[in-house]
Amino acid sequence: MLSAQSTQVVKATLPVIGAAIDEITPIFYRRMFAAHPDLERDLFNRGNQAQGDQQRALAGAIAAYATLLVSDNAPTPKDLLARIAHKHASLGIAEDQYAIVHKHLFDAIVEVLGDAVTPEVAAAWDEVYWQMANDLIAIEKELYAEAGVQPAQVWRTVVVRTRVQESPDTVSFVLASPDGRALPTARPGQYISVACTLPDGARQIRQYSLTRAHRADEWAISVKAILASRADDGSPIPEGEVSNFLHRSVFESDVLTVSPPFGDLVLDTSDSPLLLVSAGIGSTPIIGMLHYLTHTASPRDVMVLHADRSPARHAHRQELKELVDQLPAATLHRWYEDLGVRPTRDDLLAGLVDLDAVDIPIDAQVYLCGPLPFMESVHSSLIACGLPEANIRYEVFGPDKWLATV
Repeated sequence: MLSAQSTQVVKATLPVIGAAIDEITPIFYRRMFAAHPDLERDLFNRGNQAQGDQQRALAGAIAAYATLLVSDNAPTPKDLLARIAHKHASLGIAEDQYAIVHKHLFDAIVEVLGDAVTPEVAAAWDEVYWQMANDLIAIEKELYAEAGVQPAQVWRTVVVRTRVQESPDTVSFVLASPDGRALPTARPGQYISVACTLPDGARQIRQYSLTRAHRADEWAISVKAILASRADDGSPIPEGEVSNFLHRSVFESDVLTVSPPFGDLVLDTSDSPLLLVSAGIGSTPIIGMLHYLTHTASPRDVMVLHADRSPARHAHRQELKELVDQLPAATLHRWYEDLGVRPTRDDLLAGLVDLDAVDIPIDAQVYLCGPLPFMESVHSSLIACGLPEANIRYEVFGPDKWLATV
């Protein structure tokens, strides 16, 4: 909890800091990477840095946290931080790294705001930073303890048992310990980090949802190759470094370096109806949840909604249908932008997801994953249908730029 003096200063300066945060964060990263080039090479996602996604996510998280700290009757900021802490734990972030961030972030604030950063303002925002950092450190310590590892012990070696082409741009890998021993237990909906040493020597890390983890001796992940493209403003977006490396270079019997399972998008264990909504490769945590539900012979009411570009591009298309068919109280509805010549029916439609076409239980627990515009649209529709905000959980692949808005 902030001191009374710092609370008043933060309230007064939040509009100024908030307005400048998008300018501050790129300078912060530039300063930090100049002083610690290994962090950019071996820890941070270079693709997200190039596009500015990581900067925007950090800016949103800081602004949201500070706003919650100084707002009356606001939810605890620790709820907001759980998603970040899980990501940090999957990367092996250590407590001493927060001091590095602190130095370069505050140097960037001073560079942008200059004389406006009085000793009083600096002390108040220093208090905000260290409260946020200590909250994260506390959550991460719990996560490391649950996983039975220290930050430096996060990484383990696994071997690729099988590789399957799930769609033109998506490959699945079944992973196991080299000695066949049991892997750490995962909860349905969680992910692992995969660290790859690329041809230029950099170690880049990405997270992939576990599509299967109910067997003690193996995990399964699916990887969509991210192609080079262009942003709305015409600027180039490079291809995904790790996803394409895995597609081109990793096959059966190869080894990978991975983390234990982490992630706060975890299937609840209540008897409430479930609504599982996904688009594209966002189906992967949903597939993991469905494997768990079928493995445990769950009697819950489950409605699965999925959107994709076409049946041919729908990774895990047949697996999704088979899993739903195994559940006694489950239904599946699919939408395809290009359905081809196939006839439509109540559960197979052309176009985009339309929640008006299905009867959604008002007490459903919702799990949502897909491209950000898709999730924003579905989220708004669910709220309009009367579902409580607290019942809607989501997963973002990449920096969580949505963190401060939902």
